[in-house]
Amino acid sequence: MSTDNTFEKISIQAPDDLSLGKQVEYEYEYNPGLLQGVPRSLSRDTLSLGESLPFTGVDTWTGYELSWLNAKGKPHVAILECNVPISSENLIESKSFKLYLNSFNQTKFNSADDVKATLTKDLSACAGEPVEVTLTLPSAFGQLEFREFAGELLDDLDIEITDYSPNTQYLSLSPSTEIVNETLVSHLLKSNCLITSQPDWASIQIRYEGNKINREGLLKYLISFRQHNEFHEQCVERIYNDIMQHCAPEKLTVCARYTRRGGLDINPFRSNFEAPYGNYRQARQ
Repeated sequence: MSTDNTFEKISIQAPDDLSLGKQVEYEYEYNPGLLQGVPRSLSRDTLSLGESLPFTGVDTWTGYELSWLNAKGKPHVAILECNVPISSENLIESKSFKLYLNSFNQTKFNSADDVKATLTKDLSACAGEPVEVTLTLPSAFGQLEFREFAGELLDDLDIEITDYSPNTQYLSLSPSTEIVNETLVSHLLKSNCLITSQPDWASIQIRYEGNKINREGLLKYLISFRQHNEFHEQCVERIYNDIMQHCAPEKLTVCARYTRRGGLDINPFRSNFEAPYGNYRQARQ
């Protein structure tokens, strides 16, 4: 467990060629060149994770604004789910993803299977590793479920907040030497886009086994991301890494579900002991 109380401002520089934060023309016919990847190493290098990641997981995206034309020019719609492996070289930049999906709107495809195959090919090329794509058609919309995170809610704790940039000094163990297996939940996670500083809102679930973590300190730490600029996936990896370094649980899962922007939500999952959960939409999504 780390006892270093040094607090440093985190600084990450995104690639200059991203469309995010720039005025662009919307394209309505298929253009895979709109997709842009961001090297995962940008954030992971600041965490000193190395080539052997301390966790497994996935970045699950849900797209609610996917539409295309059939061979006769009739529109079709579907809900997209895409699972990007965290071992991929790149994460997929969200605005480019939205622009790319928009380019399907006036493009003719022979079938939903053709749309799925096209999405799989292009997203995998952008990520640098095979991406899993699922399309839910309107006939199956009624089968989709809402499900909130299970666990004990931290948000009612009476705490005073003074820091709004990530501060690991708040992460500590409870005075008790008790070994616990518990799941904690907060709906107060907020960070900002790395480039535009637009707010990103999320619910977060932390499941761990080990020495009991101080809950007040954990909530203060999560809230301290409130003015932090970093992509969704990077924030979740930072939270995982910080908890592991400062509280040293034997088992740890960090899962966040972000509210949608432009018809897309992003849901990163990181764990050293369990497989990703099902993609169940929450009330705020």
